[in-house]
This record gives sequence, C-alpha cells and structure tokens, in this order.
Amino acid sequence: MQVPGPFEYERATSVDQAIGLMERLGSTARLVAGGHSLLPMMKLRLANFDYLIDINDLHAELGYITVEAGQVRIGAMTRHRELLESAALTEVFPIFADAETVIADPVVRNRGTLGGSLCQADPSEDLSAVCTTLNASCVIRGPQGTRVVSMEDFHRGPYETAVADGEMLLEVRIPVRPNGSSAYEKVERRAGDWAVTSAGAAVWLNDDGTIADARVGLAAVGPNTTGITPISRALRGQVPSEAAYAQAGALAAESCDPVTDQRGSAEYKRHLAGELTKRTLRRAVARINGSN
Repeated sequence: MQVPGPFEYERATSVDQAIGLMERLGSTARLVAGGHSLLPMMKLRLANFDYLIDINDLHAELGYITVEAGQVRIGAMTRHRELLESAALTEVFPIFADAETVIADPVVRNRGTLGGSLCQADPSEDLSAVCTTLNASCVIRGPQGTRVVSMEDFHRGPYETAVADGEMLLEVRIPVRPNGSSAYEKVERRAGDWAVTSAGAAVWLNDDGTIADARVGLAAVGPNTTGITPISRALRGQVPSEAAYAQAGALAAESCDPVTDQRGSAEYKRHLAGELTKRTLRRAVARINGSN
C-alpha cells in the first residue's frame, strides 16, 4: 500500500522562517516544493520524515530569472515552466529550453522547481546535467550564513548534496561568456521519462573561429551527474569539425560508468553518451553561427 508514514505539516512564508523551522525541528524535517520526487519516495516508505515544511509561498522571494552582465541568477523556487518560457534565458542559454521540453509533463513542469530538481540529486536528472554543463554555482543558506559551492561540489553522490541539515538552496548562478551557446539531447523510453542517457554541451568560440572552451555534462551514465573535463582540454584551440566532435564523443564514452538496467545495457548507454555528445556540440556551434 503506497501510503506515507505520519508526519506534521508546516508552511513557511519566508526564507528566514523556513531556516528557523529546520533549525528547530532538526534532521527529521524536510522542505517540499513541487514534491514530485519526495512524495512518491515517502509513499513507498523509502523516505520517512516527521515534518514537511511547505515552501511554495517562497516563490515570490525565490522564483526569478535575472540576466545580468556576465551572470544569470535563477531562484531555487523557479518553476520548470518558467524556465521553459523565459525568452531571456533561452537567448543566453538555449540548453534550458532544450531540456525543459523533455522533462516530464505539463503538470510536473507547472509545479516542479529548479531547486527541487538539483536537491533531489538523481543521477538521471536533466537540470543537474544542464547546470553542470554551464559551470553553475549554488548559493546555500543556513543558520550560520550563506555560502557558494560549485556544481562539482554540490553533488556528492546519488541523492546526496552539499546542502546540510538546516540549510536550503536559494539560488543558482551561471557565468555568461561572449560568443557561446549550448544544447541538450536526451534519449528516453517514452516522452517525459527519466533519461536512458542524456548530454549537454556548451561551446565558446574565439574571434578566429577556434574553440575557446567547451564543456560537456552527462546524466544517467554513472553514480551522479558528471562533467567531462578531458573533453574541455581536448577541444580548446581546435577548429569545430566532425573530427573534433568524434574525439569528444569517444572521450565521453570512455569517461562514463553506466550500468545495465531496465533502460538499457551499459554498452548501449556508453554508445549514446558518445553520440549525444557529438550532437550537442554540433548544435551548440551551429547556434553560435546563427543556425539551428
């Protein structure tokens, strides 16, 4: 029977109140926003908490997308739908729109949040791969103050993040660099499903058309969402070409660590990692050059 264990319900109306409630209630309390990951786990008794703190009233405080000179700031309570519909965000980072079109369904996108997606830390999670690709940083606040951690440090393992008991994710910050673009590709068994394999790529070009920098992030092919640093080193200074994309794809396939499960064999996922890496790099470069 899929029924959660008994719990008490609190509703926070400000960040300070939410942090105060967590500090008072301790490790038996959890924040809930969209709830699309947490509540099914509670129904299956895979997660049990004495208190749920509803933070949906914090959308007015933490639901924003701000494009500034050199930086994009996105509040943790920003809904998937808002990420998908933001023209300003799509112009700077089209990878978000790519990913959001293949995340779940309209019901989930209307309620699910960026912060909830990142804090779930599912190895197959789309926005974790997007933020890893874009070299994002996460702003975390707790009773002791505010700190900023990189995506590499934010995800510490499957379903484990740098957000400690009593803390909450407030904001994601993404650096904006000139002459760049991005793309996301995902293979799924059915529309809106978790990825069999997914890949994101971001590319920045020099004035002479060579690659100034490139980043690739993969999901669903290892114990956590990962960035592939050997690809960045290999592509810097190269002219964008099918040979360069093939080299990056080979590195992606070598660097991931998939397992065989109901979604596919490890060999198949490794092949997808390489192929999707090539596709996203190709599309990101095409977007810089004014196509696709």
